[in-house]
Amino acid sequence: MNLQKFPDYNTLSQRTAEQMAAVINRKPDALICVASGDTPTETYRRFVALVQAGKVDSSRCSFVGLDEWVGFGPEDVGSCSHSLYRDLFTPLNLRPDQIYVFNAKSTDLQAECTRIDAVIRKWGGLDLLLVGMGMNGHIALNEPGTPFNLGCHVAELAESTKTVGQKYFDQETQLTKGITTGLRHLAEARAVILIVSGEKKAPMLRQALTGPITEEVPASIVQTRTDACVWVDEDAGRLLV
Repeated sequence: MNLQKFPDYNTLSQRTAEQMAAVINRKPDALICVASGDTPTETYRRFVALVQAGKVDSSRCSFVGLDEWVGFGPEDVGSCSHSLYRDLFTPLNLRPDQIYVFNAKSTDLQAECTRIDAVIRKWGGLDLLLVGMGMNGHIALNEPGTPFNLGCHVAELAESTKTVGQKYFDQETQLTKGITTGLRHLAEARAVILIVSGEKKAPMLRQALTGPITEEVPASIVQTRTDACVWVDEDAGRLLV
């Protein structure tokens, strides 16, 4: 596990954007799985700037959306895919064939899980998985207790996730389930970056990185990968030696 502390959120974001670019520069047709949420927003802004400056060519790579609230899609403000389109896909002028996100409005969610699993398998696995960590230690919508060996699946949301998720919506919104890539994808991806920002996540981050490896703390799975990059800002890493 490659743990690095950065002095602030902006430095963390710049370094992560540069690493995304490095992966694509090494493999122009890379498949990258990307998280939504607050933490990676600045990373995407800076990655887009690198593309616009000619430092990296995004015309051949493809992106997989990490997860989605069941019942929501790209047209819904507050959805995971909406934020990815806003912050990354649209600014990059990606073609539709470069984008793979869950159709969380589908009447057959299991078929959606099978579809995204098949996309990842077709590419021979993810070249990069970029994820954050939730307040309860979840990665994507793999809540505490989720088996480490699952691929894409439909998840029952923890109460804390339902509560935190409200911040993405303009009004109170009922969130009950999610559809998500699994922790098996983290175990199998060629490269993994976990980015964590903010002092409120410091206690859980310490538990995930120094406590036992357990499905009750999904983020603890990163301990099983000696090559996983765990990149945090000073606030998130304040309890780590």
